[in-house]
Amino acid sequence: MPLILPGNVASATASTGYDIANSCRWNDGDSPSLKDGDGSAPAGNRQKFTWSIWFKRGTLGTTQTLGTTAHSSSDEGYFEINSSDQFEWDSTESNNGNLITNRLFRDCSAWYNVIVAVDTTQSTAANRMKIYVNGTQETSFATETYPDEDASLYWNVGGSYSPWIGTKYGGDYFDGYITEVANIDNAQLAATSFGEFDSDSPTIWKPIDLDGLTFGTAGYWLDMEDSSNFGNDVSGVGNHFGTVANLAAADQATDTPTNNFCTINPLATPSYITLSEGNTVVTGNNATDMVGTWGTIAVPYAGKYYWEGKVGDVTGTYPWFGVGDVSNAATGRNINGGGTGAHSSAFGSPSFAIQNGGALRVGGATSATYDSYTDDDIISLAIDMDNGASYVAKNGTWMNSGDPTSGASKTGAMTTWTAGTIDGFLPYVGTYYANGSELGIANLNFGCPAYANSSDAADENGYGAFEYAPPSGYYALCTKNLAEFG
Repeated sequence: MPLILPGNVASATASTGYDIANSCRWNDGDSPSLKDGDGSAPAGNRQKFTWSIWFKRGTLGTTQTLGTTAHSSSDEGYFEINSSDQFEWDSTESNNGNLITNRLFRDCSAWYNVIVAVDTTQSTAANRMKIYVNGTQETSFATETYPDEDASLYWNVGGSYSPWIGTKYGGDYFDGYITEVANIDNAQLAATSFGEFDSDSPTIWKPIDLDGLTFGTAGYWLDMEDSSNFGNDVSGVGNHFGTVANLAAADQATDTPTNNFCTINPLATPSYITLSEGNTVVTGNNATDMVGTWGTIAVPYAGKYYWEGKVGDVTGTYPWFGVGDVSNAATGRNINGGGTGAHSSAFGSPSFAIQNGGALRVGGATSATYDSYTDDDIISLAIDMDNGASYVAKNGTWMNSGDPTSGASKTGAMTTWTAGTIDGFLPYVGTYYANGSELGIANLNFGCPAYANSSDAADENGYGAFEYAPPSGYYALCTKNLAEFG
């Protein structure tokens, strides 16, 4: 299970010259999509084009469309992640080819860049459609059927064949985050037109500014920076995706390929839990079991980190908020199975969870009692790895008269340990489901909340949007901060 991005885009060690400001959060349960034109899409070159997209997945094992050109469900061409988590090009026309990668796209902690460069006039079949993943051309395919020579693909068709982002004609909605979608009409470009490898970490693929590209008649560039219109084309061509379905301003995120934020990891989430809203909302869905799940990015050896959890629905003691030892989470320990004992034994000292009713649980036992909470309360967690202390607040007031800035004195800390002796923590949330009602719903805010705050407070580096200002010296759990402090 990945804890920090492994040699992929926007790892904790990657420096970036070009920053992507925003992405758009797609929740497949809302049926979100962007569509350009309704009978009036611009026509371009159907034999030569290059299409690029950056995305971070939220759900695995389901078909999710990235982009398509569609007239009907039986008359379209599309790029998708299929139900086996492979990237696929397919079309309802057999001469358009069908490519399915052997590579699996199962890392929901990472951003991917996929580029498809097409020129069907090429005599060599493999040159007619090239697929690049994070800057490297794919050469291993489960299905490898290239378009016929000189074939006109279902792309850049124009008229009633509308370009869509995030869905096919009527379904297979994307779930996760999308940004920097670019279509180059009338040219088969190399991957280096869209990104570059980091000079210090040459396995890390980074985005570059697309401003110098020639987009062509049917070209577009969607950067997701206008929260009132995610379909805004910034290429200068003016091919705006004017039909925006089920995407609101609150769906804009600062989780991007150049600053990757922590979310909840579906690979570490049992079936008793449902994730939604870009893996920031945790909901129980099992009638008898109390279970937990973990974040995608670990709190490392050094630094001070802050995040919040907004209570969505509380009954009894749930939801729980805390941190778990990396060694437990990495093996999938204590995230499945029922019963309070199996659930809470993930918290060997100094790991902890705070539960409604105020019980602080350490090592499976209640060690103290503090403040209870209810629906819409905000629980804040501040983890000081430099001094070995953790703190919890409710609605901006630190429990136990805690002082997260007290340093080595660790005043009012919930748990303490000797600095430098802990491998690291993962954010943890526990939940429960009973009596046919959803209970223990938690809305996690690592800096990109799926809900509106009354006051968006950033950390001292300017990252994150929190209800309460992080204490001085504490930072959002994102890769730019980890590169500096972790």
